[in-house]
Amino acid sequence: MIRTERLTIYPASREQMETMIASEQEEELKKAYTEMLDGCLQHPDQWDWYAIWMIEKTDGTPVGDLCFKGLREDGIAEIGYGILEGHQGQGYATEAVQAACRWAFGHGSVKSLEAETDAGNAASQRVLEKCGFRPNGSYGEEGPRFTLDRPDVMEETR
Repeated sequence: MIRTERLTIYPASREQMETMIASEQEEELKKAYTEMLDGCLQHPDQWDWYAIWMIEKTDGTPVGDLCFKGLREDGIAEIGYGILEGHQGQGYATEAVQAACRWAFGHGSVKSLEAETDAGNAASQRVLEKCGFRPNGSYGEEGPRFTLDRPDVMEETR
């Protein structure tokens, strides 16, 4: 569990993920959530790296979710996030992503985080830039990819 000034962020249980999958109307998100649950079930010892992470205000109000898409053997993990429409533009995404990055880099095996966002999603790109991510020149299925290296890894390469 991760706590920030305004948020509580935690990996969902199997039951919570199954409920999210069953209630999701958007097919693309339903597919993504199903892949996350499958990853959790295939790698129960790495649950946090595959789970949907719930983002809630400290009073329990849901504001969105985030995920890591597994942790690769080379120490790179991809992060994804989304904030519910009524809570966008209030800094929740930046606060949650910053906290999740600190959590991930707290694991010595994580060297770098990656993210991708739709080319037209300027707000999401601003979130990544505020969190220290930089475009890496490549494109994924969703659009441009961004990278954030663990601070001590950046020091080693200078």
